[in-house]
Amino acid sequence: MAGTHSKLLLYFSASRACKRPEKVTVTGKECIRVLVVDDHPVVRRGLHSMLDGESGISVVGMASSGREGLELAEKLNPDVVLLDLRMPDMGGVEVIHALRAAHRESRVLVLTNYQLDEDISNAIEAGALGYLLKSASQEEVIEAIRAVHQGKRRIPAALAMRLAEHMGRTALSSREQEVLALVVDGLTNKEIAQALGISDITARNHVISLLSKLNAKDRTEAATIALRRGLVKMKE
Repeated sequence: MAGTHSKLLLYFSASRACKRPEKVTVTGKECIRVLVVDDHPVVRRGLHSMLDGESGISVVGMASSGREGLELAEKLNPDVVLLDLRMPDMGGVEVIHALRAAHRESRVLVLTNYQLDEDISNAIEAGALGYLLKSASQEEVIEAIRAVHQGKRRIPAALAMRLAEHMGRTALSSREQEVLALVVDGLTNKEIAQALGISDITARNHVISLLSKLNAKDRTEAATIALRRGLVKMKE
């Protein structure tokens, strides 16, 4: 079974909810055609089983990677793409950007385990309408799919509050981000100055500025905030 179709996990639904090819069910209601993109087989199968028995929702395709997801989106033009955020070949945010660049009308609902402030804001800024954690209940996922399909935003209250706080903060400059990464590594102002080729006074001023922007009382708290919010990635 060579060729592209052997790589893609196609599931043209035969559920009672939406078995006809057109986008209207036998009851006259619009059928929401969903594409699932997740690199974990168990998650894909679980979502397919959960959604395809739901009235008015049909899983029309499943992909195991971001690139496969884009191929299927082009072939199937789904109403909603249920998308994992981190995958080996192409991350969820990249997929969202690619969908928007291709002028796809598909609406994106992110379903992921990741909840760093940067993850949430990057996905929403890229164009996702919804953001759920994989710990969400079946009812929450189904309700979010219906809402996103209608063009409504769906983000759990706790995540929405953090997103608002994140968006409201003054962004760090590129130099401050470099300094913050070195602060997280435990460098002193003098060591930061040497590493970046700047004066001790300039390094100190950058540290003071980022402490203020992060609302941190000291370097230790700034490092903790940076890691918690995903502003700096922990080194392997």
